[in-house]
Amino acid sequence: MKITSIRRTIRNTKRLAEIIKVLSKFGFQQLVVDSGMLRILGGTDEQVPPPQSPSSLALPRSVRIRMALEELGPTFIKLGQLLSTRPDLIPGEWANEFKKLQDSCRHVPFTEIHEVLELEFPGRMEEIFDTINETPLATASIAQVHSATTKDGSRVVIKVLKPGARKLLEEDMALLETLAQVLEQYFSDLGYSPTAVAKEFSRELLKEINLVIEGQSTERLRRYFDDDENIFFPKIYWYATTRNVLTMEKIEGRLLSTIDPKTLPGSERRKIVSNGTDAVFKQCLRFGFFHADPHPGNIFLLEGGKICFIDCGMTGQLDRRTTDQLIRLVTGVIKGDIDRLCRVILELTTVDPLILEKREFRLELRHLTGQFQNIDLGHLHIAALLSDFFSMLQRYHIQCPGDLMLLTKALTIIESVAEQFDPTFDVLAHVEPQIKTLVMDRYSMSAIRKRISRTLFSSLELLEEMPRDIQRFFDHARHSRFTLNLELKRIEHLAENIDNSSRLMGIAMIIAALIVGSSILILADAISREPGFLGTLGLIGLILSGINTAAFITAFLLPKKKK
Repeated sequence: MKITSIRRTIRNTKRLAEIIKVLSKFGFQQLVVDSGMLRILGGTDEQVPPPQSPSSLALPRSVRIRMALEELGPTFIKLGQLLSTRPDLIPGEWANEFKKLQDSCRHVPFTEIHEVLELEFPGRMEEIFDTINETPLATASIAQVHSATTKDGSRVVIKVLKPGARKLLEEDMALLETLAQVLEQYFSDLGYSPTAVAKEFSRELLKEINLVIEGQSTERLRRYFDDDENIFFPKIYWYATTRNVLTMEKIEGRLLSTIDPKTLPGSERRKIVSNGTDAVFKQCLRFGFFHADPHPGNIFLLEGGKICFIDCGMTGQLDRRTTDQLIRLVTGVIKGDIDRLCRVILELTTVDPLILEKREFRLELRHLTGQFQNIDLGHLHIAALLSDFFSMLQRYHIQCPGDLMLLTKALTIIESVAEQFDPTFDVLAHVEPQIKTLVMDRYSMSAIRKRISRTLFSSLELLEEMPRDIQRFFDHARHSRFTLNLELKRIEHLAENIDNSSRLMGIAMIIAALIVGSSILILADAISREPGFLGTLGLIGLILSGINTAAFITAFLLPKKKK
């Protein structure tokens, strides 16, 4: 084994021991036992540490989990923040509690930040930056932000990944994927795959610690709103940007999170909400690429009610087909069309079609739509609709795509901003013209002609390739080179059942052999002239066979562990 692998294993072992200690501290010893974490370390279930703070056990479980995530550090805080956007995976009260997770704000000395900059721009620091303010503007768990001035006089901010943050996060992610595999073996009735969730989390976190991706997302959104006078995104200085450093235009304005809405005139508050709503819905419905975390701490207020979005590390993407399905979802709910909603669910998720045919599922779906029927679009809260819809799917263990949950989060956040700055503002009534225009564009004659032309073009391509495919088929038939590939679903259970059956037959044959052999020995001892040894040996054999038979029967009578 390589030295680096040994060191990584030692670090993972220490980190796993720390995770077990924190989980036990907040009263989750049973989770440690059931998941087999101690057995990974070579320990036994009796070695689970006791709770260190008994007073915390009186708190709700969701609160204790949130406190445990905060104590475990940046990776687990990010995991909780991601899960807060996935009410289809965890209970709603957990998702609401996880929304309270905040990044730790301990800043690192500027000397360490300067070392990172020197490594990223070797020999070019003086050529790029004229001055850098050593006092950080903001500090998060994995990055730190400083204001600076470039050589050409531009005022910028530098976002720098903290030293060691990438290495720590990558190691924690590897450990999380291992723990997810363990959880998947022990808990197969969760309705989703912990391994798949861990991989999705790893993808999102790897995007967040690669600042080039954040710069590309910011630049892309900036291009979308080039012609909009009310919505801005900061300019990226690519010559001063790397994976670990992001340099962008410094925004001269005030963060919405620092503003008391009562200090602003009503017209300005209404314009802020109007611009924010336009920005989010245009990103989601028109561009299919959106800022997934538009909370007041990520929005600057500029002069005249204009707004600027920052921190584009978390983004979502919707393709045209998904956008169409969302429009069908809203119209299906308003019209109470259960069949249409079932088709939308089938398109958006990986649901088993048999679930959609269940009477109780359709009744619950009808109950959900009943809350939104007979109301016009202007009074429909789309975030509440999507939240209720995905909560219902979670109860049936139906997993939804991550980007849809990010969309729900973005819409919920912008609605909360609207309620904070102008409670009378009707968000959906404001964007109703956009939705109508979008629907008309989808079903206009020009759009229909485009779809027909695409279908005809695909059909012509198929016809063009068909003679070649037929010739290939006959060539294989002539030379007897057909290959048949079969995929048997759930074949592993058949193999497991066959293996168990063979083991049971083996045990039964051993017991039968003991009984027959012991009986022969006892009979031989009885007819011998000097009874004693053979009878004792036969009696021992019968006792052993009796013990094995009792254990065999008990194993059948005891309840099996639910998988």
